[in-house]
Amino acid sequence: MTNAEDRRLPLDGLKVLELGQLIAGPFATKLLGEFGADVVKIEPPGSGDPLRRWRMIEDGTSLWWHVQTRNKRSVSMDLRTREGQDLVRRLATEADVLVENFRPGTLESWGLGWDELSAINPGLIMVRVSGYGQTGPYRDKPGFGVIGEAMGGLRYLTGHPDQPSVRVGVSIGDSLSALYAVIGTLLALQERHRSGQGQVVDIALYESVFAMMESLLPEYDASGEVRQPSGSALPGITPSNAYRTRSGDYVLIAGNGDSIFKRLMQVIERPDLAEDSALAHNDGRARQAERIDSAIEAWTLERDRDDILTRLDAARVPAGYPYTAADIAQDPHYLAREMIQSLTRPNGKPLKVPGVLPKLSATPGRIGNGGPALGQHTDEVLDELGIDQATREKLRQAGII
Repeated sequence: MTNAEDRRLPLDGLKVLELGQLIAGPFATKLLGEFGADVVKIEPPGSGDPLRRWRMIEDGTSLWWHVQTRNKRSVSMDLRTREGQDLVRRLATEADVLVENFRPGTLESWGLGWDELSAINPGLIMVRVSGYGQTGPYRDKPGFGVIGEAMGGLRYLTGHPDQPSVRVGVSIGDSLSALYAVIGTLLALQERHRSGQGQVVDIALYESVFAMMESLLPEYDASGEVRQPSGSALPGITPSNAYRTRSGDYVLIAGNGDSIFKRLMQVIERPDLAEDSALAHNDGRARQAERIDSAIEAWTLERDRDDILTRLDAARVPAGYPYTAADIAQDPHYLAREMIQSLTRPNGKPLKVPGVLPKLSATPGRIGNGGPALGQHTDEVLDELGIDQATREKLRQAGII
């Protein structure tokens, strides 16, 4: 039987140079690294990626760091200096993919733009993640994930009517952009297999969010209707909502399939609704959403959460409840699917982290090392470039590495 450590991964041999920081670009390279890519992360000497100091800190390093930068090699290098820029050019000569998420024009100001790097490495794929993309009237504006979520249409829809919009509790705009960056990388690699040529993958935060907005735009174009925030319901899809229970918490019930709706109505002892021809299909139910939701909540308010879920599971009605981190950590299905794994922190303590996606049957990804110390692999990578020790010491004394 092949040892997991010896098993070949889909992206073994792929060299990725990361010039990004914080979330979107580094999340994309994290995904590539989990499937075998050799990710060399460039960080500013002394301070490193600001993510090292975000959220909960232990021993001077964010716990998030061990998720976002696992399987990467950290090289400290000042990209604002001529010597640092020269080193990046040498690294880019041998790289397959370069991922960056600076404001458009930043790499060009350092002589590290697409024209310069593709001239020395025609097969290079440059993945560029920014708030608004590399073109257009907004390209030079600063953009973070929350602004992309707002412009992309998501922020307007979150929350309850007549209340300020709320944000999703994670950096969803950045994460969606990272997923599109990985998709773009794999597509560009496929094209390079045919043509031998690299290309630019241009990812904008707002576009990554906008792409998830389903029929938001067609509905407006066809009818002038602007979709509004709807709290826990899903407008036009009925029933799909959160319902209060006797114990004061909530259950989520998705009974919007035609046959599922009938089974749900039987469970809540409303055969009159199950057999009402006006409610047989979703469009009819959507017109009477308030009536249906009231009937469901009248039933859930008489029962505790676990009893509700047991009854609905038996009737094959999709139902659940909002999981907390504590729920996730001990859920048997998460554990059985290996979505909760452990790595060892520098202090020797284990740390639970999310598992790897997507799941491949023959060549699954892996979690190797946690987040590296700042500059941990600088000498190793400079050795690979053939930089002698004397030159290296000069660069170190000058604060360039």
